[in-house]
Amino acid sequence: MVRTAVLIVVALATWMASGTGLAETKPNVIVFFADDLGYADLQSYGGKIPTPHIDRLAAEGMKFTDAHSTSSVCTPTRYSLLTGRYNWRSRLKRGVLGGLSPRLIEPGRMTVASMLQAEGYHTACIGKWHLGMDWVVKPGKEISELSIEPREQVFNVDYSQPITNGPGSVGFDYFYGISASLDMVPYTFIKNDRVTELPTEDRDFLMMWGREDGGRTRKGPTAPDFDAMDVLPIMVQQCVQVIDRSAEDARAGKPFFLYVPFASPHTPILPNAEWQEKSGVNPYADFLMETDAAVGEILAAVERHQLTDNTLVIFTSDNGCSPQAKFGELAEHGHFPSGPLRGHKADLFEGGHRVPMVVRWPGHVAAGSTSAALVCQIDLLATLAEILQVDLPDDAGEDSISFLAVLQGGQGQRDHLVSHSVNGSFAIRQGDWKLLLCAGSGGWSAPRPGSKQAMGLPPMQLYDLSTDLGEQNNLVDEHPERVQQLIALLERFVAEGRSTPGQPQANDGPIDIRMGIK
Repeated sequence: MVRTAVLIVVALATWMASGTGLAETKPNVIVFFADDLGYADLQSYGGKIPTPHIDRLAAEGMKFTDAHSTSSVCTPTRYSLLTGRYNWRSRLKRGVLGGLSPRLIEPGRMTVASMLQAEGYHTACIGKWHLGMDWVVKPGKEISELSIEPREQVFNVDYSQPITNGPGSVGFDYFYGISASLDMVPYTFIKNDRVTELPTEDRDFLMMWGREDGGRTRKGPTAPDFDAMDVLPIMVQQCVQVIDRSAEDARAGKPFFLYVPFASPHTPILPNAEWQEKSGVNPYADFLMETDAAVGEILAAVERHQLTDNTLVIFTSDNGCSPQAKFGELAEHGHFPSGPLRGHKADLFEGGHRVPMVVRWPGHVAAGSTSAALVCQIDLLATLAEILQVDLPDDAGEDSISFLAVLQGGQGQRDHLVSHSVNGSFAIRQGDWKLLLCAGSGGWSAPRPGSKQAMGLPPMQLYDLSTDLGEQNNLVDEHPERVQQLIALLERFVAEGRSTPGQPQANDGPIDIRMGIK
């Protein structure tokens, strides 16, 4: 009888460790968020450029083939990843913020960081923020609120004053990084709520290493010691320091959350000397290799502290690859950043928002596994909440659906997805059917919005992704009933302020789902 009881206790403990008792483990969490890295840029996704460290993550965990960002550009995607809410529900309805834009995430809104902070995590963000923060604007001056500031505004800020409503206001204990993309001012590092060096110079940087005729970044306030080429290695150093500082607490039961939004391989494409010409392809490929090595160096710190077994690691990208990578040069070497997908960054086509995503969590995620489940970065909040057995309130994660079951080898819960392009055009997907509420790409690839080519096309596009992943055969005329079903679904998601069960919520301003077909 005693032996039977012991066996029951052991079995129960095993079940709790692998199932509903996941909250007991409280894993450390690292989210690597690459910038403008395409769906097929990694070798594990069919790319030709060596990416051994991220590919190792895939080999030791799960690779997703149908993972998405909510938008095809960076600010809105970052909003969704951290809040679990579709980006178009915010005040930003199209485009991206600038480096001087005020805070976008609403006061009081739960984020992944604030939820984990409340659960006892030490939280850190190292890298590119691009979600706005409140700078002190000089008297009588102004800053664009929901767009990249023009040249005449870049010195309208008093950079000597503390910054409010930055990462620290949404749940991060520590921040070290840059305010927005690395081709946006100001060119200086920020530590928590202050710049580390006043941007007293007026400079810019090459958009691509070795290409004097390839253009330059926006010119503006720059710290004397700031060099865009230093950003990636300094971010790696900062991440390693966070892990070093957090390791003892992590082993003692106080885990850490490290959010690593890289500024690479986004422009300016400036690989360091060690990586220049290493790919034998072009500077973008070199920069991609250096970004992969950065992931490897940070994970080496995790291994050095023997934290690997209790650390959940996610690697993904904010949107598709940018044409700044020089697609023609890459193609000459058989490398196609979007792989079989149509389009690229900024587009509503799959190449704009279908992204690589790999997840490693030893003992919970099967090594070498691949999932075709539909998942979205917006689902991070609900997934971590389920792991930690946290009940999300109605006013948090309104569009977040946990994919924990997928990580454990089960079925996914998401069967729908709303996608958004740089100009604010919408797409709605259910199952394999995807409806684009615009005539063209909604972004930068042909047919561009408003072009003569786009004006001659049907105002909407319907694709069956199960047979037409490249979105070539528009079925909008053949399936009018499907079109109406998908429009009705999108209208419901907008009207209810959420796409998950719960009490209706308000959106931040009117939402025009037919913007792209006017």
